[in-house]
Amino acid sequence: MTAPRPDPFVATLILPTPESTTALAESLGEQIGPGDVILIEGPIGAGKSHFARSLIQARLRAAGRIEDVPSPTYTLVQVYEVDGTEIWHADLYRLTAPEEVAELGLDEAFETAICLVEWPDRLGDYRPEKALTLCLLALPEGESRQAWLSASDPRWTPVLARIAQAGAGRHD
Repeated sequence: MTAPRPDPFVATLILPTPESTTALAESLGEQIGPGDVILIEGPIGAGKSHFARSLIQARLRAAGRIEDVPSPTYTLVQVYEVDGTEIWHADLYRLTAPEEVAELGLDEAFETAICLVEWPDRLGDYRPEKALTLCLLALPEGESRQAWLSASDPRWTPVLARIAQAGAGRHD
């Protein structure tokens, strides 16, 4: 018999500007490593690609590099090597079946790379249980976004606690 799955730890933030979304991405980018997966959910225009691009660019900058970080909408996956760690940025919007995840090699990357996955609903059974989920939603007030971060794996508890503490003035 397996232990019951714990309730996920959840942090909710209001991100009033694109710069605040960038700051969240930079903060998370400092706290992740190989084997960490961030599943980025939200409708078209919610800021998923902006978040992923900001996280990747922050990691590149920390390594003394500046690179263009295009959206992988048509290539499906872009891979970046940063200080011996691969960062996989996947946009699964165009996938037609979960089996295509294995064809991309994404299931193996979940174990060894940092993976940022847009449209994770396309993963089906390949969705990693230990992932952090970030859901973004555009708010009607200009460029504001609401962000929900959740995870049930204990690995993410201190990360989300730091995020929640840093954004204490922006919680609902």
